[in-house]
Amino acid sequence: MMQKWLEWSKRIQSIAQAGLTFSNDVYDRERFEELRTISLEIMHEYTDVEMEKLTKLFANETGYQTPKVDVRGVVFQGNRILMVRENHDHHWSLPGGFCDVGLSPSENVVKEIKEESGYDVVPKRILAVLDSNKHPHPPQPYHYYKIFILCEIVGGDANIGIETNQIGFFEEDQLPPLSENRNTASQLNLLFTFLQEPLKETIFD
Repeated sequence: MMQKWLEWSKRIQSIAQAGLTFSNDVYDRERFEELRTISLEIMHEYTDVEMEKLTKLFANETGYQTPKVDVRGVVFQGNRILMVRENHDHHWSLPGGFCDVGLSPSENVVKEIKEESGYDVVPKRILAVLDSNKHPHPPQPYHYYKIFILCEIVGGDANIGIETNQIGFFEEDQLPPLSENRNTASQLNLLFTFLQEPLKETIFD
């Protein structure tokens, strides 16, 4: 039931944002603002995100609401995968983050890997495009599409970034505590299948 309420709140938020974008009637805008407030109250109730932070997150959102795009770099070294430990929760994730405007997915993943791990990489192929709603992530206020891009190290050295405090390579059966907002154990297991099946087709949804 908790997940259903969160799903409803996201839909209300999306409708409210679209209404604020396209409506010029002052009374309609008041109603859409009220809907947005209700959606934030629901999100606050069912996630661990503070109301003040939620308000700031959505106050700057304009235009028709769409899922946010998150890129994750998949870098193998032998039978181990590159991960970084996040300052935010001191758990581990594949290097990556939101796509920046003006950069392509591959340019974004190169930038994120460099900033978070110190390595220079070349993107090789997209392994998976996954909908966060269809995977066991903790409740989150946003709807994400996650793009997992296979990359190859061509230079650089291990070096923590502003958002990370440790770097490591891990085997599939020795994964560290995961930052599950960013990546789940089942997603990591899925990515490891590409080591045994390099020609495996891209997975989506």
